[in-house]
Amino acid sequence: MTKEELIEKLKQRESLRGADLRKMNLQGMDLSGIDLSEADLSDANLVGANLTKANLTRANLQGAKLIGANLERANLTEADFRWAKLQGANLRNAITKDTIFDEKKAKKKKKKEK
Repeated sequence: MTKEELIEKLKQRESLRGADLRKMNLQGMDLSGIDLSEADLSDANLVGANLTKANLTRANLQGAKLIGANLERANLTEADFRWAKLQGANLRNAITKDTIFDEKKAKKKKKKEK
């Protein structure tokens, strides 16, 4: 997906479920309330992005830069944040059920699935 296509989808408030947004520069973008479930946001730049009430269920955010991002009340269920940079990010009232923030939790989840 090109950045132009992404911007058009965001203007229409369309779902981005399962979208391939790897390494995309989304710095400062308003993604509030958007369905990003199962999206690949690995290594994406989300510095200062607004993800308030976004659905990031099972999203891949490995290595993403979320410095100063607003994830307040976002659904982060089973999202993978390994190696993500979250300094100054707002996670207030976010749903973090089975969210992976480190390698130890990822290994524990794999064992559970077997």
